[in-house]
Amino acid sequence: SWPYCRDFFGRFGFALPLHAMTSHAADLHPLCNSRDLADGGEACPFDVIYQGQTCRAFAIRYQGRVHAYLNRCSHVAMEMDWRPNHFFDLTGHHLVCASHGALFQPDTGRCVGGPGRGPLVKIDAVEHDGVVYWRSQYNLQPIAF
Repeated sequence: SWPYCRDFFGRFGFALPLHAMTSHAADLHPLCNSRDLADGGEACPFDVIYQGQTCRAFAIRYQGRVHAYLNRCSHVAMEMDWRPNHFFDLTGHHLVCASHGALFQPDTGRCVGGPGRGPLVKIDAVEHDGVVYWRSQYNLQPIAF
């Protein structure tokens, strides 16, 4: 288990274990507890800077694995949730854009129906010791407080 450390990740109270302190560990940002994401259920929202703009993003669980995306439809750059933090259709097998009905594969972000123009912007997400993290990249950064 990970030691409690309010100063390092104050919001979640976890510190990375010593063996995970690599150049890539600095790119990991705690998002939520693993138990907060139910398969095909409610998403965990978070904010990012994507290509210089503040954007909403979300993490979901599908078929036991965590996936994260920008909350931006590939058809029109509008947020997709039909209710706050609800992205799955009624079957729990597709992510749906509430604005125009585009359907996306939850595990890849690929558009499989409706007016979408390409895949969703995927954000690398990992789980470790009961915590979900998202990974920043050159064009995807955390919000500075």
